[in-house]
Amino acid sequence: MYKRVLLKLSGEFLSDESGFGINPDTTRQLAQLIISALDGTDVELAVVIGGGNLWRGTRNGKGMDPATADYIGMLGTVMNAMALQDAMEAAGKPTRVMSAIQMQAVAEPYIRRRAIRHLEKERVVIFGGGNGAPFFTTDTTSTLRALEIGADVVLMAKNKVDGVYDKDPQKYADAVRFGALTHMDVVEQRLAVMDATALTLCMDKGLPIVVFDIFQEGNLSRLFRGERVGTLISTPDIVAAARGALDALEASAESKAQS
Repeated sequence: MYKRVLLKLSGEFLSDESGFGINPDTTRQLAQLIISALDGTDVELAVVIGGGNLWRGTRNGKGMDPATADYIGMLGTVMNAMALQDAMEAAGKPTRVMSAIQMQAVAEPYIRRRAIRHLEKERVVIFGGGNGAPFFTTDTTSTLRALEIGADVVLMAKNKVDGVYDKDPQKYADAVRFGALTHMDVVEQRLAVMDATALTLCMDKGLPIVVFDIFQEGNLSRLFRGERVGTLISTPDIVAAARGALDALEASAESKAQS
């Protein structure tokens, strides 16, 4: 079972079908999903949430100074973090927002030891403001914060995609899902999991990643309890063991089907 987890969320999870803005009802549903999954576990949870529902530099920042466009995106992540915090605390879960860009009226400044102390006190910590510098994505922020707080894993939450495929499963019916991959497998096969900087950092430090569908019922709860869900990306020894376990499960299922 995981003790400390970094959950990476997309900003679009807070919006309605348009994919833009913050929808209070949708945000409350996401907060309740997370809280329900935490119930009955000892998991310490940190969250990084993107800002694509409010601002995307590649889309909204055309013609702007790239650094300025990135800073605007970072402010968007703080807005999303505040919305998620409000929804979680309304449901009774103590939550803290920590921002890499100081704005003490609405969020605590990010201090590593303080973040760890919040986690030890069973508060959910939401990291906003990216890592405080432009030209980095929230994928990189997720990896960096996970390593800083000593997280056991980065959980990359997706919507309607239950793992890593050899090609886009929403476009190709014959797409094949991987059960387990090494970090190098992802690099060599150019699989769209996270940006290259984030992936390289995970590989260098041996930090596992799980890519999964957060909206498939029970998935997050199962992950918090240490069950296999989605696609595991890890070191070669762990991946070899995971593949062996998967092969054994498939063989057992085949045997039962034949009998």
